[in-house]
Amino acid sequence: MRTLKRGSTGNDVMEIQSLLEKMGYNPGVIDGILGLRTEQAIKQFQRNYGLTADGVIGANTRKVLQSFLQGYENYTIKSGDTLSKVAQKYHIKLALLLTANAGIDPLNLQIRQVIKVPYAFDVVDTNINYTFEIMERDIQGLKSRYPFIEVGIAGKSVLGKNLYTLKLGNGPVEVFYNGTHHALEWITSPFLMKFTENFAKAYAEGRPLHSYDLRDIWMQNTIYIMPMVNPDGVELVLQGLQRDNPYYDQLIAWNNGRMNFGEVWEANIRGVDLNHNYDASWELSKQAEPAYGVHGPGPTRFSGQYPESEPESKAVADFTRNHNFRLVLAYHSQGEVIYWTYQDKTPPEARRIGELFSRLSGYTLAETTGITSYAGYKDWFIDKYRRPGFTIEVGLGRNPLPISQFTEIYRDNEEILLAAPIQAR
Repeated sequence: MRTLKRGSTGNDVMEIQSLLEKMGYNPGVIDGILGLRTEQAIKQFQRNYGLTADGVIGANTRKVLQSFLQGYENYTIKSGDTLSKVAQKYHIKLALLLTANAGIDPLNLQIRQVIKVPYAFDVVDTNINYTFEIMERDIQGLKSRYPFIEVGIAGKSVLGKNLYTLKLGNGPVEVFYNGTHHALEWITSPFLMKFTENFAKAYAEGRPLHSYDLRDIWMQNTIYIMPMVNPDGVELVLQGLQRDNPYYDQLIAWNNGRMNFGEVWEANIRGVDLNHNYDASWELSKQAEPAYGVHGPGPTRFSGQYPESEPESKAVADFTRNHNFRLVLAYHSQGEVIYWTYQDKTPPEARRIGELFSRLSGYTLAETTGITSYAGYKDWFIDKYRRPGFTIEVGLGRNPLPISQFTEIYRDNEEILLAAPIQAR
């Protein structure tokens, strides 16, 4: 990890700024620029934790920050400790401490016993560029706070990154939500991660969300979530092209000689549009490419050499084949629109469910046209299973949507994610 000091810029600076804000410091605008205000906040943090107050994030400061970044720390029980005293010390609810340490006997604590202590603030940040590395750490943080979340790996990306899945519930009726098929649309990943955190937190506290009984959903449904289908593409968009990338020269050629990938790149690291790589009218998608100026790998709409040619799309399809999903949601951006049909194979109940989702979100219910009608995940699911599948385009503007839209996007869509399991029954 690099040292951060005055003048440093980047996603890692943004991440530190967001953390300092959560902890009650004042780093100024969360903009990824380590300026005077952020330096002063770092110095105050360093003073409070017995570090050299130089405003530089080097090895020692980063070590102390690490537990705060993951959202919890390991605490060793001392003589006289009770769980209530530990909870009071960290200003957290006793219930959160008990949830994070499932199976612990609060009346039989042992000296030198190690427990997990979550911090009072949430894990998932919704005001930063959401990289794969941040998501991976957040998954660990959520699993530590809420051990009942089951974490799986559906496969790996071209560059070997894990395609994580999260499981909420133990009921027989299964649904599946996924995000970030397209690299520029990475805002859908923190959206699904934040939903996971909010659901788990409310479930652990025994309270409803939007009047939905989460215990009922947990008993009757199982929600599977793949928050980031295209992690290689997200890293390319948010971190830029690194010289050690095995596709370095090809990516520059596929991007028409441009080094800027952060405003155009939707595809995976091999230049394949993952949401045109499923076996549902794939041939029509391939035939339509020249009309859209697509003649091979590139930023968008290249369908690949054959359906499921890419490990990411194949992993999503295999994960679907290995379950019995009654309904799926594929999250994209942008347009505030819900697509719900595929040819004449759309099940009759899909319109009713789509109209409900439209009312809950304020989004328009619509049908796709042109090349967007072919080879998408939602299309493939409807084609193969004749069950409701929806592509939901969040937000307005040009991709990548600014993270400042997150709050509105989340507000518009959280209830869809709660209603979908019930509609699938």
